Order: sequence, then C-alpha cells, then structure tokens
Amino acid sequence: MLNVIWLGLIVIGVITAIFTGNVQAVSDAAFNFANTAVEICIGLIGTMTLWLGIMAIAEKSGLVKILGKALSPVMKRLFTDIPEDHPAMGAMVMNISANMLGLGNAATPLGLKAMQELDSLNEHKGIATDSMVMFMALNDACVALIPATIIGLRVAAGSTNPTEVIGPILVSTLVSATSAIILTKLFAKRKKYRVENFIDKDKAHIENV
Repeated sequence: MLNVIWLGLIVIGVITAIFTGNVQAVSDAAFNFANTAVEICIGLIGTMTLWLGIMAIAEKSGLVKILGKALSPVMKRLFTDIPEDHPAMGAMVMNISANMLGLGNAATPLGLKAMQELDSLNEHKGIATDSMVMFMALNDACVALIPATIIGLRVAAGSTNPTEVIGPILVSTLVSATSAIILTKLFAKRKKYRVENFIDKDKAHIENV
C-alpha cells in the first residue's frame, strides 16, 4: 500500500511539474534533498553510535531488566488474562522497556516474540485478542524516556540544545500511551469489537457461501 502511495505522489509531482513548466525546479529539488539526506545520515553516525553504545551498556548492566521489574505491576493490571509466569508477559515487559530506553533494535525481536507467545494463548487464530491489541497500542504509543533518534537528528541539524526535547517528548508520549490504554479498554467493551461478533460473521459468511 505504501509503495502505491509513494508512486502516486511521484507521478502527480511529475505531471504537475510538466504542466506548470517547473520540471527543472523539481529535478533540482530532488537532487538537492537527496544530498541533504546523505549529509544528515552521515551526521547521525557519531551521535547514534554514542547512544547505541550507552544503551548497550544499559542492557548488559541489567538496567532494562530493572525497568522491566518496575513495569511488571502495571503490566499485570493491563493484561489480566495473561498468566504472570507466561513467556508472553516477560517478552512484552522487555519489549516495552527496550522501547522506553530507545533500544529499537533490541525491541523488535522482543515484540515479535511477544506476539508469538500471545498467539499461543489465542483460541481463535487469525483474530487478535484484547491482549494483542493492547500490546500493539502500547508498542506504538510507548513512553519515551530517552528519544535517542530525535536527539541525533537535532544534533545532525546543528541544534544548540538537542536534548531540550526530552521533557516535551516525555509528556506527549505519556499522554499518547494513556490515551491508547483508555481507548483500547473502551473499544474492548463494545460488542462490535468482541471476538464473538467476528466469529458469528464468519459463520454467517460460510453459511451464505
């Protein structure tokens, strides 16, 4: 779907440039911003290397596990249908902890593992459970304690105070995470989104066929 959207934007841009007589301007802008992208990426190398090194030390030193233990009481309340000692709970805690610390590379495999474990508890394969939906909502709207990527981009762009965004980002992600939890809980109570409703629809479809 994204490929189609990007292709559509490119085609529209080229057609518009032809009809408005700005083909040269579009070509110049494309090459100039391609060069800018490379410059930003190169500028990010040093900052990202530093942050990834710090985060790797945090992971090895057990900081992620400590944060995971701190999150456990909250996770138990959010995922009441998941047994406390089930591997899914551990994988989810570690994934969210890694995301909060900016360890995106470490968070991805943990997130996949968590989904696999959650699916092992799913009685209706192919239909997301409430826990799966809640985990995805928290994963996308995770509280960011250390927004390493944003800080790196600001450094590459020449910001004089690249870390000043930590406070606003922390507040905004707290709001987004809280909103995600509330909305997920509210939608889970609606009959329209209950798993039984989807099962009934599948049965009706099969009967009609």
